[in-house]
Amino acid sequence: MPLYLDTHFVIFLYMGAKQRMSARALELIESEEIRISPMVFLELQYLYDIGRLKQPPEKVVGYLEARIDLRQCNIPFPRVVQFAAKESWTRDPFDRIIVAQARLGEHRLLSRDESILQNYNRALA
Repeated sequence: MPLYLDTHFVIFLYMGAKQRMSARALELIESEEIRISPMVFLELQYLYDIGRLKQPPEKVVGYLEARIDLRQCNIPFPRVVQFAAKESWTRDPFDRIIVAQARLGEHRLLSRDESILQNYNRALA
């Protein structure tokens, strides 16, 4: 069963910042099939556009695709949006889509976001 990563975890992995991840998170990343929502890619682009990320998302995601076999989820977007519409606990479109993508398959989601951890029962830090 795939393990989804929130944007924070993608950045931590790209930066080699393993100290920012729990031992459990590292273990799961090593042993599970890793997926991201395409929304993570878009959020990386946003962070790059505003200067908070120094590399474009193509480079970040490409690096992780080669290193940890990371893949973008290919669930049809209209279906994801239907699930995201029910994520009324947040107004953040990135969080809504990222959680909906994981929730669709009842997959675990690694996240450091407290709102996600409180509102998605399959989220873990």
